[in-house]
Amino acid sequence: MHKVFISYYHDNDQGYKEQLVKFGKDNSIFMDASVDTRDISDDLSDERIREIIRDGYLRDSTVTIVLVGTETKRRKHVDWEIYSSMYDGKVNKKSGILVVNLSETGSEHIHTSHGEEERNLYPDIMSWVSIDSKTKYEDRYMPARLMDNLLEPKAKVSVTPWNRINAKTLSVLIELAFRDRGQCQYDLRRPMRRNNS
Repeated sequence: MHKVFISYYHDNDQGYKEQLVKFGKDNSIFMDASVDTRDISDDLSDERIREIIRDGYLRDSTVTIVLVGTETKRRKHVDWEIYSSMYDGKVNKKSGILVVNLSETGSEHIHTSHGEEERNLYPDIMSWVSIDSKTKYEDRYMPARLMDNLLEPKAKVSVTPWNRINAKTLSVLIELAFRDRGQCQYDLRRPMRRNNS
């Protein structure tokens, strides 16, 4: 069973996080390795913030699930957690990333990056269309750092809507993110967000 860090906007999406953790535990899919990173000072350098999160808070996790609600893209702590999850450090290696679009976003968007095995999770979809512009991701409330990486084929970030989460889908998506995390070539060029907007 994999240790998973869940990144989300605490004020709006706590209920979703609690449901996901309960579902994961009840179905023996993952162990929650999440902690609250909101107490990290803004006055620290990007490198120090990344080091605290990657080597401290994310230390035992290998997959990060990002819960995307309508305000998630505006939250600096979510950006810090995503960046730190993607960072391949000396002590702690990068994590696989799975994005779950929450119900209030109205997004039914699915992005598969792990091949046919992942696409088989969605047998009702007969035709797949690739998104090739940030504008289309912005319409789906996607945080900027995730948009950068969803457009990068070697990043291997998957997206599924909340209503598609079931024991099989979640288990397979976490396993694929874990399995392919070492091959991911994440785009970390964007500076870390310094303010909420």
